[in-house]
Amino acid sequence: MISQWVHVNVHPNAGKDVLISVGPGRFEAWVKAKPMAGHANEAVTQLLVRYAQVPARRIRLIKGRSGRQKVFRIIGT
Repeated sequence: MISQWVHVNVHPNAGKDVLISVGPGRFEAWVKAKPMAGHANEAVTQLLVRYAQVPARRIRLIKGRSGRQKVFRIIGT
């Protein structure tokens, strides 16, 4: 299995859900969800699911649970 680390700068409480690549392994994410009770983290995870085309169980939030700068690990096949 191939593992990839991605850095995501998150903008919660936005008008739409969008994920934009800004460089190798770096993304900007705008999510409608509020940064409460992990809702924004879950929204970003779902954007990464669609981008990487892997099940959600293969994406883990490694760092930045309560901040805007996050690091995710995506485990591919």
